[in-house]
Amino acid sequence: MIDMKNSEILDSKLFLPATDSEKAMAEVMRPSVGYWRDAWRRLKANKIAMGSLIVILLVILAAIIGPMLSPYAYDQINKGSENLSPNAQHIFGTDSLGRDLFTRTMIGARISIAVGVVAAIMISIIGILYGAISGFLGGWVDIVMMRIVDIVYSVPTILIVILLQVVLKDPIDKFVNSGHAPAFISGLGVGLISIFFVLALLYWVDMARIVRGQILALKEQEYVLAAKVLGASNKDIILKHLIPNCIGQIIVVATLKIPEAIFVESFLSFIGLGVSIPMASLGSLSQVALKGIYSYPYMLLFPAVTISIIILSMNLFGDGLRDALDPRMKK
Repeated sequence: MIDMKNSEILDSKLFLPATDSEKAMAEVMRPSVGYWRDAWRRLKANKIAMGSLIVILLVILAAIIGPMLSPYAYDQINKGSENLSPNAQHIFGTDSLGRDLFTRTMIGARISIAVGVVAAIMISIIGILYGAISGFLGGWVDIVMMRIVDIVYSVPTILIVILLQVVLKDPIDKFVNSGHAPAFISGLGVGLISIFFVLALLYWVDMARIVRGQILALKEQEYVLAAKVLGASNKDIILKHLIPNCIGQIIVVATLKIPEAIFVESFLSFIGLGVSIPMASLGSLSQVALKGIYSYPYMLLFPAVTISIIILSMNLFGDGLRDALDPRMKK
């Protein structure tokens, strides 16, 4: 019980309205904004990241619309137009079979970007679930799962691609020739399908490690304990409480995985383990052009510059996105 007689009695005259000068001293410097709105504000302030985003959008737009506007198909052979330098009819020139290099370069950019986006989605799904389960359960489960990650790190990419091509060639050929395969499967070919398998099997480990680290820190928070007390299952805690709070780091890693997947596809296509003829990719175009680099340097110039622009722009945008989503960068 509080003794009201002995308690201090406050004089009402001590509480007076604040003066205008006192209000000005307590003025909020800028209105309160949410996490995503503040991240977007910081991203817009990064001129390099925004310039890279514009370049990426322009390349994607050109890759989608360019082949539609071109009067030539990517596999169309134009007799009498072999090895033409860039001109009014063929702005990127033609190859040794008379095929339009602009159309083939844009198709190659479309394939490379599609491979990067699809690979980033696959990598994110596998890595997020694996890392979240490992970090949340902990103990011997976490130890075993992380040792598996270490083993995956040690597997050479090219070896797996070659083995997958050997294993998948006959089943895919039979499936395509059976007439039941979708059209896009027939166009992908064994090489590109094996690349998708390799990216899904080997390149999720970075995402898993980052998500695991975030989950280890978040699972000790009070809201996780409250969810457990209320009877939430481990599945609900992981999917509804923990993973959404890692979304910033997940977006950054997924964004940076896109140029990595594009580079892997281009490299494997360059050494002949990628897309199947006559489908074009930036790597395969560079490989074909390398044979005539001294006589027809433009054949290598355009696909090489295109892939360089794509990878550089996506890396710069990913760096800017990482800074924008980092709360420690908030001023």
